[in-house]
Amino acid sequence: MREGVRIGLAATVFLSAGLLAATLPHALAPAAGGLWEVSTSATGHNPTRLCVASPDILAQFEHRNGRCTRSVIRDRGTNAEISYTCADGGFGRSVVTLVTPRSLTIDTQGISGGLPFHYKLYARRAGDCQPGHLARR
Repeated sequence: MREGVRIGLAATVFLSAGLLAATLPHALAPAAGGLWEVSTSATGHNPTRLCVASPDILAQFEHRNGRCTRSVIRDRGTNAEISYTCADGGFGRSVVTLVTPRSLTIDTQGISGGLPFHYKLYARRAGDCQPGHLARR
C-alpha cells in the first residue's frame, strides 16, 4: 500500500510540474534559455540576473518566484502574448517581442499582491547559466 501511495505522489508531482510549463512560442524559438539580464531601462542599467530554462519564463517577471501556469494567447511574427495565473492569486499578461535572439522586450501587466502593475522590461541574454545554478522553469 505504501508503494502505491509513493507512486501516486510521484505522479502528482510530475503532472504538477508539467502544468507549470508552457510550449515555447514560435516567435521566441530563436532565443535560448540561460542567464538573462532584465532591466526597466533600455540601457540595461541595474539589471536583475535570472537563470531560466526557457525565455518565455521572462513573461512572468513580476511573479518570477511564483508557481504559475502560462498559456500562449498569440504567437505571430516576432511577438508572443503570454497569459499566466499563479497559485498565490496573482496573474498577468505579457507581450514578449524578439528583437534579436539575445534581446527581448517585455510589456507586462497584471495583479501582484492585490495591486495592479504595468511596465516595460528589456532583457538581454548574458550567457549560459553557471554550474550549480538552477534554471527556473
